[in-house]
Amino acid sequence: MSLKEKLQQDWKDALKSRDKFTANTISMARAAVLQIEKTKAVKLDDEKVIEVLAKEVKSRRDALVEFEKGKRQDLIDATNAEIAILMNYLPQQLTEDEIKKIIIDVASEIEANSMKDMGKIMAAIVPKTKGRANGSLVSKLVKEHLSK
Repeated sequence: MSLKEKLQQDWKDALKSRDKFTANTISMARAAVLQIEKTKAVKLDDEKVIEVLAKEVKSRRDALVEFEKGKRQDLIDATNAEIAILMNYLPQQLTEDEIKKIIIDVASEIEANSMKDMGKIMAAIVPKTKGRANGSLVSKLVKEHLSK
């Protein structure tokens, strides 16, 4: 079963069980996938669907910062619940230690040892962590590694 089919099936199941919140969250994710497919006139494979879902999670995480500034606990709770639902469709997330190991391996591979190499190392790491790690966390860890 493809990821799009799984989203479709889970959406139907949520509707049948009258879980409106889950159904709405999955519906928004499906809409994002369909929007990309229509605008680019392509069928997305699982890898591209994961990219779309990762962007959806990122946008919700970005919104969380604003909700926290505004002390809107209701929106914080709802957004965290949406993120939890969407994370079910993403691959297992990498731990900080796993990301650090990838950084060390890539840095030695491309001989990156200063902040000037930040762009090169990020270009090599992003494909390895796409959909499996938060980009800002990866960037932070790369900066820490290069500043040692």
